[in-house]
Amino acid sequence: MRKNCNFSKQNSNYNNQSPAALEKKQSKLLADKMTEECGVFGIFNANGESSAAELSYYGLIALQHRGQESAGICANYQGEFNLHKGMGLVESVFEKEDIKNLKGEMAIGHVRYSTSGSSKLANAQPILINSMKGDLALAHNGNLANGAELRNNLESNGSIFHSTLDTEVIAHLVARSFEDNIVEALSQSLHQLKGAFSLVAMTKDQLIAIRDPSGFRPLSLGKLNNIYVVASESCAFDIIGAEFVRDIEPGEIVVIDQTGIKSRSYSSQNKTSLCVFEYIYFARPDSKIAGQNVLLARKEMGKQLAREMDVEADIVVPVPDSGIAAALGFAAESGIPYAQGILRNRYMGRTFIQPTQAIRDLKVRLKLSPIKEIIKDQRVVLIDDSIVRGTTSKQIIGRIKEAGAKEVHLAISSPPVEHPCYFGLDTSRRQELIASRNSIAEIAKIIGADSLHYLSQAGMLKSIQTEVKLGFCTACFDGDYPIESRYLTEEE
Repeated sequence: MRKNCNFSKQNSNYNNQSPAALEKKQSKLLADKMTEECGVFGIFNANGESSAAELSYYGLIALQHRGQESAGICANYQGEFNLHKGMGLVESVFEKEDIKNLKGEMAIGHVRYSTSGSSKLANAQPILINSMKGDLALAHNGNLANGAELRNNLESNGSIFHSTLDTEVIAHLVARSFEDNIVEALSQSLHQLKGAFSLVAMTKDQLIAIRDPSGFRPLSLGKLNNIYVVASESCAFDIIGAEFVRDIEPGEIVVIDQTGIKSRSYSSQNKTSLCVFEYIYFARPDSKIAGQNVLLARKEMGKQLAREMDVEADIVVPVPDSGIAAALGFAAESGIPYAQGILRNRYMGRTFIQPTQAIRDLKVRLKLSPIKEIIKDQRVVLIDDSIVRGTTSKQIIGRIKEAGAKEVHLAISSPPVEHPCYFGLDTSRRQELIASRNSIAEIAKIIGADSLHYLSQAGMLKSIQTEVKLGFCTACFDGDYPIESRYLTEEE
C-alpha cells in the first residue's frame, strides 16, 4: 500500500521563511565552503538477507556528506510504492521499524541540502507521481538553470506544485508528455531541461538512471552478485560490498529490469562539463570519478601548489578535514614537515542561541582548536581547499596567531572563486564571493594572512588524471559557463 509522509503545514510562500531557514541562510553567508545539493541511490533485485531499503539506508549513510538536511527512501513491493522521508541525518530519519516496513526488492534513496528551494519537509525526496502512464518515484541531484521558466510555463497551463523542487518540475513534464510509456515520457522530458541533473527513478518494474548531457554531477553503476546499484559516488558501493562497474555517461539513460540492463544516449552533445569541485571538495576521498581516485587528486593538487608557491616556513598545517589531502601532498613536495596543528571537534551540534558576532566566533572556536604546543613560534603554511566568503578563514588564522604562530601563510589548493554557480552549489550571488571584489593581496589583508597563495587553474586541471578525456566546468573560477547566459540569473 502506498504511503506518503505526513507533511507539516507550512506556507509555500518563498518569502515566508522559518527561523530554521533564516538560521540556515545566515550560516551560508558565514561559511567558507561551497555546499553540494544532494546525493542519490538506487538498487534493483535485492532479494537476499538484506532488503533493498536496508541496503539503500547504508548507501545513503555513505553519501551523507552530500546533504544533511533531509533523507528519504522509496521502496517497491510488487509494484506498490512505500515512501518514508524526513528532515535530518539518515540515522535520525530512519528507525529500525521504518526500514522493516519498507519492503521490496527495488528502492531509490536521497539525501538533500537545499541550494534552491526552502528548507522544509515538502522538499524532501524522493517524490512520487501518479498518472495514467503509471507510478514514478524520482530523486534528483543538481539544479535546473531553466527550472523557474519551466515552472512558470507549467503553472500557467494548470499544474499545481506542492514543493519548490526542480524534481517536481521534471515530474510534471513527465505527466504532461504525449508519450504513453512512462520511460519514454521521462526521456522526452529531458530535452526540455537545461542545467545539472543526475536522476534515479523507479517504475513498478524498472530502475532508471539518467545523467545530463554535460555530466555536471557524477553518477555510477555498481553490482553486488545479481543486484544492480546506482549512486552519486562509488563510496556507496563500498559500504554495501558492491563492485564498481562504470560511470553513467553524460547524456545516457540506463534502464534496469528483470531482463538486464538497457542503455541509450538521448543527446548528441559531446562536450562534457563535470563540476571540478567534486575533486576539490565535494566527493568523499575514497570515491573514484572517471577513473581518478579523489584523495590522490587532492594530494596532487597539494604537490602542484607547492611547486607554484615560494615560501619559507617551518610546518605545513591542514584545515581539517578539507585541507588534509592537499597538505600531505604539499609537505611531500616541499619538504616542509606536516603537522596536525588544528584539532576538529566532531561532536559539535547546532547552537540555538541568536547568532551575534560573539556567538559566531564561539562556534568556530568550538569546531576548530589550534594545538599551541605545535603552532607556537612556528612559521605556518595553512592549507585549505577553497575560500568562498572568507569569514571562517579569517577566524581560523586569528586563532592560529593567538596560539603563538610567527607567521601564517594561507595556501589554497584551487583558484579564486570569483563567479556564482547555477548548477547545484550554494553560490548564486556574486556579491557574497570575497574574490569577486578583492585582489589576492586585499583578501590576505582582510583575513589576516601574512600571504595568500592560490593554485593556478592550469595546475588544478593538470592534477586530475582521469582515465577518459573529460571536460570540466570551471565557471566559478573563470566565468566560462557551459549553459546559455539567458538561463543564468543571480538570486535576489
